[in-house]
Amino acid sequence: MKTKILFALLCLTNVLIVRSQTLTLKLWPEGIPGAKSDPSYVEKITTTEGRITRCEKVVTPDLTVFLPAPEKANGAAVMICPGGGYGVLAFDHEGNAIAKWLNDNGIAGFILKYRLPSDQIMVDKSVGPLQDAQEAMRIIRRHASEFKIDPKRIGVIGFSAGGHLASTISTHYSEKVYDVKDNTSARPDFSLLIYPVVSMDTLITHRGSRNNLLGLNPGDEQVRRFSNELQITSDTPPAFLVHSSDDNAVPVMNSIGYYKGLQKNKIPAELHIFQKGGHGYGLAIDKGTESSWPDLCIKWLKAMGLI
Repeated sequence: MKTKILFALLCLTNVLIVRSQTLTLKLWPEGIPGAKSDPSYVEKITTTEGRITRCEKVVTPDLTVFLPAPEKANGAAVMICPGGGYGVLAFDHEGNAIAKWLNDNGIAGFILKYRLPSDQIMVDKSVGPLQDAQEAMRIIRRHASEFKIDPKRIGVIGFSAGGHLASTISTHYSEKVYDVKDNTSARPDFSLLIYPVVSMDTLITHRGSRNNLLGLNPGDEQVRRFSNELQITSDTPPAFLVHSSDDNAVPVMNSIGYYKGLQKNKIPAELHIFQKGGHGYGLAIDKGTESSWPDLCIKWLKAMGLI
């Protein structure tokens, strides 16, 4: 059976490649929308013991697929957006480790290697990551049957700047940022936002993420557009949020603002603010009270009927 499934996947023309024993789906086999060519912009991938641990200057966005053991699988799936200030991708502790944790809980994981905003390779760098996130979500949903997942239980998880991308697709999923070939929805069914950048407001944003995404002097309209706490509607998906009060990189008000927006629109949401933890702790294994967030998240997913 596994052989038949793999064969069927590999028959998706120009969409799939196999890296070692890992299945990877190319996002744009027919060309990236709004792309510019610059030979000096070279992708850099760091690997450790055969796994990707860090990505810089991404030019070939893709999805790395991690499926749970068949006896554990519950049909849910999550697209994973690693953080890194929109300057790098922390592919290991906010990617590989998260996929394993999801798999251990019966959830399929898809790590998104998204393009980092750059005027060198993008006509409009502010929408480059969103283009990748939308198409990635559509690819997962289009091929849900091959991966034995429920197309109505596909969520997104994002860390730090990856949390900004996750909240962006959660609020801008229907925004037309490229020509879509079908009517497949890019809307996540739920969002898991872990110490996320949410706002572009200078009072609370992560300045590095804002500068990389919008440039040094963005207009007020662009700032508002990508301040996702201001873009929440009654159709925004439910969310589970995690932050630490002593986060000196991304102020906790990012999560509080998003939570308040969800509450205002009567959208189910849960927010956990830990006294300590700082920033960038991933699963926070063997740390303080913040290490409870993965278990709390699984309990929330179960309470919501998502797993």
